[in-house]
Amino acid sequence: MVQAWRSGSSTARVTTTTDSTTTTPSPVASGSEPPVHPLPRSISAPEPQQPQRNVSYLSRPTLAPPLHSYCGYESPSELEDGYITPDPTNHRPGLPGASSGPSWLNSSTSRRQNGGGNSSPMKASMDDILNKGRNLSKRKVSLRDRITCYQWTWFTMTMATGGVANILYSIPYRSQWLTGVGLFFFFLNLVLFTINCICITLRFLWSAGSFLHSLNDQTESLFVSSIIVSAGTILITICQYGIPNTGPWLLKAMEIIYWIYLTFSFTISACLYLLLWSTTVFPIHTMTPVWVFPAYPLLLTAPYGANLIAASVKSGHTDKINPISIALASVAVQGTGFLISFMICAAFLYRLMTQKLPRDYQRPGVFISIGPGAFTAAGLVQLANSAPDFFPADFLGTQGGVAFSILRILAYMAGIWLWGLSCWFFLVSVGSLWKYLRPEGKSKLQFQMTWFSFVFPNTALVAATEQLGNAFESDGLKIFGCVLTGCIILVWIVVFWRMVECIWRREL
Repeated sequence: MVQAWRSGSSTARVTTTTDSTTTTPSPVASGSEPPVHPLPRSISAPEPQQPQRNVSYLSRPTLAPPLHSYCGYESPSELEDGYITPDPTNHRPGLPGASSGPSWLNSSTSRRQNGGGNSSPMKASMDDILNKGRNLSKRKVSLRDRITCYQWTWFTMTMATGGVANILYSIPYRSQWLTGVGLFFFFLNLVLFTINCICITLRFLWSAGSFLHSLNDQTESLFVSSIIVSAGTILITICQYGIPNTGPWLLKAMEIIYWIYLTFSFTISACLYLLLWSTTVFPIHTMTPVWVFPAYPLLLTAPYGANLIAASVKSGHTDKINPISIALASVAVQGTGFLISFMICAAFLYRLMTQKLPRDYQRPGVFISIGPGAFTAAGLVQLANSAPDFFPADFLGTQGGVAFSILRILAYMAGIWLWGLSCWFFLVSVGSLWKYLRPEGKSKLQFQMTWFSFVFPNTALVAATEQLGNAFESDGLKIFGCVLTGCIILVWIVVFWRMVECIWRREL
């Protein structure tokens, strides 16, 4: 037997002989195994119809791409502009309706000519979801229905609001009205955080299994730590606005809470990453800096410790706490969070070099790459600014405060180095939105709660700028920080208004 070919109309085994033209039953049809060595060639009788199979597929199997490759980095608008995407329903040659080659070699234009659009299961399932959503929008949606859709991403709102209150307090030029605006954002953040906690709790109570699902969901599980980061911003603003205006009891209480927060954030960060690594697969082409989010609680330890020490110095009760222990623990945990985030951001740069920019709905997450360097710079520089007020002159066995003077210089240099890194990520993040900002562009970015990523990581950059202005006594950095603060408040207002508008239109 030379080879078996099966055509689309009939199935027959055709061989030719050198000595005769007799017809013999096919070895496969008679139930015997095909011979290994060549036989005298003959023309066999037609066999019963068999499922169509292509010999090239049998000889060189074509493996289907994994499911996660169907949701690549291209935005929906890019898919319609001729970008190549895999089509998992039509990747094997020889099947009915298949093209001459793997379908991911065909452009979206040819697919539209043959059948119209991308026919992948993910595309079909998304169409089903959209159709169901349109049908649901026609009926009345109750408050309970809205609450059962509540997600961890809503805590990005309180993260951003608390960040705004933080940078308003950090402005070097103080005034009574500025303090009043900061207090407004502080109390508003408390109200929003309480509402978020109530709604997310009701969701878990009313929807059985939703809590475990939120921990295993590929997108929502990354935002579980946002509730811890929101609590961290509240604690920082309590140190700023509360301790100087109350007695030492609040200072002592915030010190105890600091150690609880440090231990809890360190533990929960490791547990969240272990959970994600054990239950969820994150392909590199879907990677964004949102992968850093489980480590974000660690990035607030140095700002928390620095503001706690600064508040104790301002209130004149430094002897009520142990500032050296707080400072050293803050540096240790902050360094852990920064190194974890730095390695993930390195993977993000690799993803950008190999897979282009993220899809439309992932673009806001690019701003999260600003946070690790900016929070670390702000925390280190603020600790160094307060060092003369709590470090002993004989620290580490030195005389005349030599040790903390050296540490202070190192903190300033590391701070300005990380500040420059954060500024670079800021430019990259803003540049990734150019396609939506240009006048002739037709792309639109639909609102989602991750839009608050435009605010929260940038508040860390503003705080670092203001702390460096104080450290180097630079009026330019101080004024630049004030300008950035005004811009951040405007962005917060726009994002918050879009959120309220989408809630009113039942889009959230």
